[in-house]
Amino acid sequence: MSQTLVIAELAEGKVRKSTLSAVAFAKQVGAFSVLLVGPGAKAAAAELTGFGAAKVLVCEDGALAHPLAERLAPTIAQAAKGFDVVAFTASSFGKDIAPRVAARLGAGYASDIAAVKADGGKLSYKRPMFAGNAYGWCSVTTPVQVVSVRQSEFAAAEPSGGASPVEAVAAAPVEEAAARVEFVRIEAAKSERPDLGEARVVISGGRALKEKFSEVLEPLANLLGAAIGASRAACDAGYAPPELQVGQTGRVVAPQLYVAIGISGAIQHLAGMKGSKVIVAINKDPDAPIFQVADYGLVADLFTAVPELIGELKKSQ
Repeated sequence: MSQTLVIAELAEGKVRKSTLSAVAFAKQVGAFSVLLVGPGAKAAAAELTGFGAAKVLVCEDGALAHPLAERLAPTIAQAAKGFDVVAFTASSFGKDIAPRVAARLGAGYASDIAAVKADGGKLSYKRPMFAGNAYGWCSVTTPVQVVSVRQSEFAAAEPSGGASPVEAVAAAPVEEAAARVEFVRIEAAKSERPDLGEARVVISGGRALKEKFSEVLEPLANLLGAAIGASRAACDAGYAPPELQVGQTGRVVAPQLYVAIGISGAIQHLAGMKGSKVIVAINKDPDAPIFQVADYGLVADLFTAVPELIGELKKSQ
């Protein structure tokens, strides 16, 4: 049975929900422990003691006060010794650090995995290819394996009871190269809306919205308590900020409800949202590719249809 180390992702001293997808993966593989590294790790450990981990490892050190991959990776690699699999969530955090950890461990790396199966103790991973239009199975032959887990494919783990022991681990010494890396600042957009990667409802808009992107989408998102997303075309045109981009080169989401408004459905966008449970599309082009994956489709002018939809939702409330 493989021993897995799950690397938790922290934000403002709390465990991000995306970490629970990596925990769900680890439960399928076998026994697992969780590692929290960075500011607030000791306090945040309490959030993960009820998920059945063998141990919850904590490293809160002054040298790790900022999320620099050059400083986090050595500590994670040091703590990972003795484990067979090291699992990250395929977020920007995981994609930044996982390859560095793999290099330090001399480990093979399977990124963005969508499923795992064990056959005679050998693990195989299902991965998307060609922008998610095909999937293939791969295996990693190194003694230690590093993987990043797609949040859209592994449902968040639920607490299983019990209380895992919490154990402190030491930080790795700061290396010469890492000492030359300077943390400047984090520029993060502040919003009262749910995080795009964790929202139950996502309202996304395309380039067809033009300068009315926010004017059209925000009232609907407010009614549904939804996060707002965008196609790459809308972001490239400047109608939406880049952090809202959903797709192959943006965020991968899998909400309970995904509403695509004025989005044609290029394969790069579909790769980031077609795991959604229910997909609703509004587009005036009846041949738009988005309708091929939509559960419900409306062929209409969005500037007419969306205000009418908002009106009907207000009546029902």
